[in-house]
Amino acid sequence: SFKGTFSAAQAAGHIAAGARAGGTTAVELPVADGGEGTTGILAPALGAATVSTTTVGPWRDPMTAEYALAQDGTAVIGLAAASGITLPCSGARDPMAADTYGTGLLMADAVARGARRILVAAGGSATTDGGSGAVAAVEERGGLRGASVAVLSDVTTVFEDAARVFGPQKGAGPAEVEQLTARLHRQAAAYPRDPRGLPATGAAGGFSGGMWAHFGAELVPGADFVLGALGFDELVRTADAVVVGEGRLDAQTGQGKIISAILARSGRTPVYAV
Repeated sequence: SFKGTFSAAQAAGHIAAGARAGGTTAVELPVADGGEGTTGILAPALGAATVSTTTVGPWRDPMTAEYALAQDGTAVIGLAAASGITLPCSGARDPMAADTYGTGLLMADAVARGARRILVAAGGSATTDGGSGAVAAVEERGGLRGASVAVLSDVTTVFEDAARVFGPQKGAGPAEVEQLTARLHRQAAAYPRDPRGLPATGAAGGFSGGMWAHFGAELVPGADFVLGALGFDELVRTADAVVVGEGRLDAQTGQGKIISAILARSGRTPVYAV
């Protein structure tokens, strides 16, 4: 997606229209890497239907959010749907107070509806709570009841660095970053398993680390998971070229973002980036 402008599907449509105007055949394949928009892209590929339920936002404001649930028991939840940075808040948007409780409510709702595997796309969070809010919500409602969890993310940041790397993007000043970092260290020491030092445990303000520590969550590179689910490898074998896009190409592009995954899987097929 191109944040603030086009969704992945819209961008693909415009690029394909240009290709077709030049007399070529274009296959539109909107993709995501575990960030915003991942649920909408994965749901059709998995044959999942949309479920709407009540939950709370990152500052506990009551709200309704959606996730996807497939007949095989796979649920796809976007963390940003209930714990996202763009959600409205009735009070102060305090980065210290924001938590993932609402995402935990979505996970618990999915389990109650029969989910056996929960995929959480971890991008776009407002939170740096180490996943503690989500853990509390799940445990208050009877736990996962045997369901497994996988967290899809586009970062490799470790748990203890989550506030330093992402806190400023969520409104945390230097003093708050230090406080959040100290809190993450305290949480890690008290969790059933210590997530510190493990790559990708810092995604969504440590949410992924909290899921790994409490529920044994699998930490999955979102880009590769999405490309696999969409059958990218089969499509690229018959393509003369691949056109990819991203809102900004910078140092983070090669750190788990969708373009780096596409380059790695495209072989000798030329890749053009918009």
